[in-house]
Amino acid sequence: MASSNAVQSEVTKLPSSDRFSLLPKIINGGIAGIIGVTIVFPLDLVKTRLQNQKPGPDGSFMYRSMFDAFRKTYAAEGYFGMYRGSAVNILLITPEKAIKLAANDQFRHWLAPPGKPLTLIREMLAGAGAGLFQIVVTTPMELLKIQMQDAGRVAAQAKLEGKTVPKVSATSLARELVASKGLLGLYRGVGATGMRDVTFSIIYFPMFARLNALGPRKKDGSGIYFTFLTLTSNISYVFILLGDAVFWCSFVSGCAAGSSAALAVNPIDVIKTRLQAIKKSDAEVEYKGVVDCFMKTLRNEGPLAFFRGGACRMIVIAPLFGIAQTVYYLGVAERIMGVKK
Repeated sequence: MASSNAVQSEVTKLPSSDRFSLLPKIINGGIAGIIGVTIVFPLDLVKTRLQNQKPGPDGSFMYRSMFDAFRKTYAAEGYFGMYRGSAVNILLITPEKAIKLAANDQFRHWLAPPGKPLTLIREMLAGAGAGLFQIVVTTPMELLKIQMQDAGRVAAQAKLEGKTVPKVSATSLARELVASKGLLGLYRGVGATGMRDVTFSIIYFPMFARLNALGPRKKDGSGIYFTFLTLTSNISYVFILLGDAVFWCSFVSGCAAGSSAALAVNPIDVIKTRLQAIKKSDAEVEYKGVVDCFMKTLRNEGPLAFFRGGACRMIVIAPLFGIAQTVYYLGVAERIMGVKK
């Protein structure tokens, strides 16, 4: 009889050294990233501006809500303004998503004991490895994207004060950073980026694997999955699931796992965004690092500041990872390359 003390559910794909092919997974990850980020980028821009805004002298904020930020941005900058900074993001999202998704699969493949399922700890280690690998590409991409996205907020604030600020581009920002601080200038905020991405991947990938394994399977024999359900210390059940999950199951699983992980790491994302943002004026607070940013934000704005933009981030991440996982598991690259999935 099933007990209410269910403590563990472990899901894994049966490892096979001759089945795993890394190159098509990298290509699938790149395609998935481009499609996903193109669809959700305007929401990501709004999220960045909500997280980075500070109260004015009278205590008011430029944007009152996600919808207010969207409306004001669209009114001031038009349709293409909603895609400010998207060029660098779309360019770099290909290797970023390719590394993240393919690296997780590769680590799961290496960590899976022959003929045995991955434990939760090993799944979390695989996710941590994927998150750590991706920051090589993610940090410069996020830095340039955030500075481009925040440039519109800075320009709007300057206009309200009767000032003007010069327009910036991703190329000019990159040149300025490299010229003044060398290549390391592109890795400003790398500590916070690493904390966010590693933590996100530790939560996201195991959750996605378990949710994805619960749904209906394709009937094409595209894989063999073992689901181990431990009900008590003495009662365990093993279910064998034939075939990959149907596409809508991967989409829903990606959305659910992505939004949950996004909310969990939102405080780290707020810190990362502020460390990488443009300095607006001499009166604006500057941060020396992760701890300094945390303490100043907590002292000046309270704990709720760490969840600013959280709902918007969940709305961004949910479809982004839902779309990415769906495209990734459709196996477009395998079909093009003639590789057996």
